[in-house]
Amino acid sequence: MTETLLDDATQGRVVAAYLKSHPQFLSDYPELAAQLTMPHEKGAVASLAMYQLQSLRDKNAELERRLGDLIAIAADNEKLMERVHALTVALLRANTVEVTARSVVAKLSADFHTDQVRLLLFGNQPELPRAPWLQQVPGGAAELPEFADFLQQHEPVSGRLSPQKLERLFGDDADHVHSAAVMRLDHTGMLAIGSKDPDRFQPGMGTLFLKMIAATVTAALARARDVA
Repeated sequence: MTETLLDDATQGRVVAAYLKSHPQFLSDYPELAAQLTMPHEKGAVASLAMYQLQSLRDKNAELERRLGDLIAIAADNEKLMERVHALTVALLRANTVEVTARSVVAKLSADFHTDQVRLLLFGNQPELPRAPWLQQVPGGAAELPEFADFLQQHEPVSGRLSPQKLERLFGDDADHVHSAAVMRLDHTGMLAIGSKDPDRFQPGMGTLFLKMIAATVTAALARARDVA
């Protein structure tokens, strides 16, 4: 008669699989439960019931931690929504392209606590002010080869940009920008937000609010031009 020998690890997996398939096993053999050795990483455990209770408590603590994280995220999102709403209201009150542009930069700088804001507008509009936060690009997208791929899509980008892109967007302040978010304003231009914090904007971060901001600014600029 041939006896099949299994190593300890394999035997352990077989026993574990059997117990999972027969959860009533220890109820059928209560004397075995009294002989089992319970884990002691979290202190002595008097019985299997106490061990199970402690495990449930640990799971509940983990669920409470996750719930706390979700509540914190929801609170942050609510604050962001309020700021986007305030930006929208401010732009509704603007009646010229200049006032619209100034309102965009002012609200993003103050309410969103950003270090740098840049508005790049395609075309040449002499009525707009000369300011470090505003760049007019008479030739449109053709003058921004660094952003050729970006301007062909509608998704915002965020993270750490190349030195060439930072220089094009932020000029002399590029050295102080360690992460940024860039939004396309349809065929109107681009909006860039820069931060000295390298972790403020990260690749793969949610872009919902960036899209909302871009859509709001694009519509406000188009409205201001129509009014003019």
